[in-house]
Amino acid sequence: MTTRTRDIVLTALAPAMWGTTYLVTSEFLPPDRPLLTSLLRALPAGLLLILISRRLPRGEWWWKAAVIGTLNIAVFFAMLFLAAYRLPGGVAAVAGAVGPLATAGATILILNQKVRLRTWLLGIAGIAGVAMVVLTAEARLDLIGAVAGIGGAVSMSAAVVLTKRWGLPPQAGPAALAGWQLTAGGLLLAPVAFAVEGGLPEFTAVNVAGYVYLGLVNTALGYWLWFRGIGRLSVVPLSFLGLFSPLTAAFLGWLVLGETFTVWQTAGFAVALGATFVSQLHARPKAVPPLAAAENRELVRV
Repeated sequence: MTTRTRDIVLTALAPAMWGTTYLVTSEFLPPDRPLLTSLLRALPAGLLLILISRRLPRGEWWWKAAVIGTLNIAVFFAMLFLAAYRLPGGVAAVAGAVGPLATAGATILILNQKVRLRTWLLGIAGIAGVAMVVLTAEARLDLIGAVAGIGGAVSMSAAVVLTKRWGLPPQAGPAALAGWQLTAGGLLLAPVAFAVEGGLPEFTAVNVAGYVYLGLVNTALGYWLWFRGIGRLSVVPLSFLGLFSPLTAAFLGWLVLGETFTVWQTAGFAVALGATFVSQLHARPKAVPPLAAAENRELVRV
């Protein structure tokens, strides 16, 4: 396995982990608490990653981490869970699948780079494939939930492109950067969550297990892998790996919840995976020189 293939596989694990969010939210967490769930997913994971990396922001990275944390964590998490609570998982997944197209647009606006026609076509194919997999005749559309799902995808795409534009600080690797953003996003969410949704509910053992999984595996590990990938892969092909999130959600629905899986859905899987595979061909990763050294220092500490 080549280094680039390994980077793609490791990065793809992150959205695959995030694809479990819909199942965990519906089966393990207390109902109607999207902001609290966002807070408990982000802040503990962020503090853990800061402890592991033993790095705090320096200079301009205080405000840069706050900006990216707001877009990538506070806004994205709030929109994600709002969509998850108000929409069936399939509709929410299709809304989130606009990520590659949103990233292509952000690449033009923020990086001032051209995006090839192939990317737009693959992005449309990816959305179509996900729709074939997850949409059913019974799927209902909630306008607030749909806007939240699309808004979350756009917010995350903008954060990814900004991270690529600013690069990674030479003194810190992906674990530190993920920790800064998760902590900043969590701190921003805290007063809003308690003001809007009130105090903490009574948690059951199942709720606690769901939050521990979301914090440790889904978020701390997932975002470390994701920011590692941002430093090593081109930004638009990277965004296509996000399609593994709704595909994982659909697969778990079939495997765990006993949902049906038709020939049409299988064809959709093939279309979405094909778009993701083709998007990785001939991509030119934009190297960030300080990343490897910083990442190695973090691994030594762990």
